[in-house]
Amino acid sequence: MTQTIAPRVRTLVLLVLAVAGALLAGAAPASAHAALTGSDPAQGAVVDTAPSQVSLTFSEPIAVGDDSVRVLDPKGERVDKGDPANPSGTTYSVRLVSGLPDGTYTVAYQVVSADSHPVAGAFTFSIGAPSETTVSVSAQGSDDGLVGWLYGFGRYVSYAGFVVLAGGAAFVLACWAPGARVRAVQRLVVSGWLALTAATLGLLMLRGSYTTSGKVGDVFDLELLGDVLQTKTGAALVSRLLLLAAAALFIAVLFGAYARTADAVEPDRDAEDDGGGDDGGPDKRDLTFGLALGGTVVAAGLAASWAMSEHASQGLQAGVAMPVDVVHLLAVAAWLGGLTALLVALYRAPVETPVGREAVRRFSRLAFGSVVTLAVTGVYQSWRQLGSWSAFTDTRYGQLLLVKIALVAVMVAVAFLSRRWTQRLADARVSEAAEEAERTEATERVEEAVRAEEAERAEEAVRVKATERTEATERAEEAERAEEAERVKATVRAKEAVRAEATERAEEEKQPAGTAPAEASGTSEVPGASMAVEPPKASDASDAEKAEAGQDSVRAAQLARQRAAAEAARQKRLRDADPNRFGLRRSVLAEAGVALVLLAVTTVLTQTEPGRTEQDARAATAASSSASATGQGSGAVSLTMPFDTGGKSGKGVVSIDLDPAQAGDNALHVYVEGPDGTPVDVPEVKIALTLAAQNIGPLPVAPDHVTTGHWSASRVQIPMAGDWKVEVTVRTSDIDQVTVSKNAQIG
Repeated sequence: MTQTIAPRVRTLVLLVLAVAGALLAGAAPASAHAALTGSDPAQGAVVDTAPSQVSLTFSEPIAVGDDSVRVLDPKGERVDKGDPANPSGTTYSVRLVSGLPDGTYTVAYQVVSADSHPVAGAFTFSIGAPSETTVSVSAQGSDDGLVGWLYGFGRYVSYAGFVVLAGGAAFVLACWAPGARVRAVQRLVVSGWLALTAATLGLLMLRGSYTTSGKVGDVFDLELLGDVLQTKTGAALVSRLLLLAAAALFIAVLFGAYARTADAVEPDRDAEDDGGGDDGGPDKRDLTFGLALGGTVVAAGLAASWAMSEHASQGLQAGVAMPVDVVHLLAVAAWLGGLTALLVALYRAPVETPVGREAVRRFSRLAFGSVVTLAVTGVYQSWRQLGSWSAFTDTRYGQLLLVKIALVAVMVAVAFLSRRWTQRLADARVSEAAEEAERTEATERVEEAVRAEEAERAEEAVRVKATERTEATERAEEAERAEEAERVKATVRAKEAVRAEATERAEEEKQPAGTAPAEASGTSEVPGASMAVEPPKASDASDAEKAEAGQDSVRAAQLARQRAAAEAARQKRLRDADPNRFGLRRSVLAEAGVALVLLAVTTVLTQTEPGRTEQDARAATAASSSASATGQGSGAVSLTMPFDTGGKSGKGVVSIDLDPAQAGDNALHVYVEGPDGTPVDVPEVKIALTLAAQNIGPLPVAPDHVTTGHWSASRVQIPMAGDWKVEVTVRTSDIDQVTVSKNAQIG
């Protein structure tokens, strides 16, 4: 089974990584999130007199540096002076040298959007008449080269590391407490921490070059690094590193003290048990609660390090969007990271610590809650970033979002199959439990018979040994009796010899003198009369019995170990051969593969210009072209400003014509158009003029409605020349209104 699955796993991983790499490789060209929505002079415009400054209007606030905006004459010489200024809102201007000759001028800009992405571009305008120009501005931004690719890859790794770290820890705490003791799960979570830490450090080093030159040599420029630390993105990355230090302590406790309190094997429980195997007493419950609370705080802080510096921090309802984005990221981590941990547990958990069906059920409930959360937060984020149904198909962001929605749908379908496999596994466990009980009972009966037979053999051996000892004792007693009989016989013979000797002496005394006495033995000992047969010693038999018993215990221990190893191998074979568990493994593996691609698409989305911004930029360009074609731009000053009140039909473009744009009486015309360039009416349009340098204004102007999408006011008094701020308030409903502004040079 393992030999069959492993190549499939490797093939799937390689395929998924290739798809993810392709998605990331195609993400860089569309990475800008702030768009140029207008300029003064406009792109391609031909003006009669040389302007005193060039103004650029973006869809959101940007960060500018000394060389963020450059204006080049036909020979390629710079004609701007001073640093870029931010006179109002999202409009940025740079002053020009006086007395510029006629010709075509090039405006090149390279700025950083408020959601941390570099924005670069160029356009031309002409004074008097167009001319030849030697300026060739490269279309490649700082995020299009190797540094941009590395930065995008680092973002992907950071997202993946966060998902594995937070989701893996959540799986252990909420679904499978014994997983804290499993080495494969420990390595998974630690790998997530290492990946996120390394990626964060890499992003911090790459950030300076990514937002400026795009050169690899500038990656280690300490001056650029110091500048990065002063930005919002730099602060977010440093905060993430500090939170990762706290996460390291969390991991140490989770796989240290908490793992020691977790049971090696968690029994399957009833479906009503929602716990994570936490039945180890008050101390363990307190530790689990502390880890859950601390882990949630750290994970939320890590998620906030993205929310505070990217899409959610800019645009409509930023105060609501940032916490929603945090919840969205946490739900992604709980689902995808928990899924990864479950996959590792199904394939790599040892036999003595299997992942039970209740752990799978608990994760299924956690994943369901995460999907519901993702759906709710995703709908809000889609509305906020797109703003219209047409943006789904007309913008790159919307198209990628459709791909993401399709991948989520596929994952939900595969998850449904996983739930079915889990239920089948549970049903099979019920029937297996009955069969196991029967097998256990039969095994007990066999073991009881074996024990009885072994006891009988042991008793027989004892009887045999006792019989042998009895026979040996009888033989010893017989030998002793024989020896005793010999001693008695010898004694009798000795006594007879003594009597015979005494008789002989008596007879000799009766004989005449000189008769030689009969020789008699001086001793009456009978040879062998003092010898005795010694019985065998009892200590020798006891030592033999002890040696034999020791050998039996060693053989029994070896046999027990062999039986345990064989039983573990049998259980592993049965577990791997279980079709329900094998089906669950395959479905979870498929989910994990789709999840990797989904994570890559999500990373690309964070680097793509939102659909709302892209459509605003298109509308502004279309309105500028329409104004030139219809003569709306015939006044001395023509301003075009996109607006979005946030309500229904709240998007559009407002154009202001001021003629002759001199001190004194002026005619003012206001044109309001929808996103498609057609004139539209709104409930109210108000104008205010302010000359901040002289503390004049705001001077209100109430234009009269002329026709659809057209308002006008005559005899608008402008008291003096200067750089006037023109504010337009557009109300599209009783509660939805917005004020946009641009600066105009009067006189």
